[in-house]
Amino acid sequence: IGEVGSLTGNDATFGTSTRDGIELAVRQINAAGGLLGKKVRVLVMDNQGKPEEAATAVTKLITQDKVVAILGEVASSRSLAMAPIAQRNQIPMISPSSTAVEVTKTGDYIFRVCFIDPFQGSVMAQFAHSSLNVKKVAILRDMKSDYSVGLANFFVEKFKSLGGEIVADLSYTAGDSDFKSQLTSIKGKAPEAVFVPGYYTEVALVSRQAKEMGLNVPLLGGDGWDSSKLFEIGGTSLKGSYFSNHYSPDDTSPTVQKFIADYKTEFNSIPD
Repeated sequence: IGEVGSLTGNDATFGTSTRDGIELAVRQINAAGGLLGKKVRVLVMDNQGKPEEAATAVTKLITQDKVVAILGEVASSRSLAMAPIAQRNQIPMISPSSTAVEVTKTGDYIFRVCFIDPFQGSVMAQFAHSSLNVKKVAILRDMKSDYSVGLANFFVEKFKSLGGEIVADLSYTAGDSDFKSQLTSIKGKAPEAVFVPGYYTEVALVSRQAKEMGLNVPLLGGDGWDSSKLFEIGGTSLKGSYFSNHYSPDDTSPTVQKFIADYKTEFNSIPD
């Protein structure tokens, strides 16, 4: 089996945590006798957090190493670079957490084991509007990230349908470290919250700079925030902010069940 992940680069904690989880699963599987009577071996390749490197890695694993399946990638942009190659070679590819809708539309050999952005964006919009009682939100999205753009779009669509107002919709690019210009513009629009559907490194810097500028409103985000590095970089500036993730402390709660029921009703035509 081949695994492609971001073991280095700006999103390295995604790749290393996924690798660790896969290693744990492989040890458990092999200790129980393996699969079909054979021990499982995983060949791991680092894509450095770059879509072009992800495409190169998956090509090598399939054509040279002759793997029978691909695990990865975490990020949607990198999965979208890999998926056509796996599909063309009829090699199953399973993403642990690529939430962009288009990933599995590549073909019938491409799978995921997570929710998708229509659900994630809708849940966060509902939470902002109904639980936080927020009526005006600004958006700060990474325009070069399929994940960030898609998640922002679904949040905006749902938030507006609830009667909320988007007072600003600005962008940045992964790797940026200075967000003061965008935050100054956002602050001038007086939002009650800012939706930042990016990855943890930039989000943490946005949070710190927002607080330094006196923009003291909650930041909202998605599962791309989920890294211990978020708190190492952002520190106390993140207090009072929220993000959606793949786990719930109480999956049987009426609120969670309502979200799931609403999702199935509204998005049942979208492949998972």
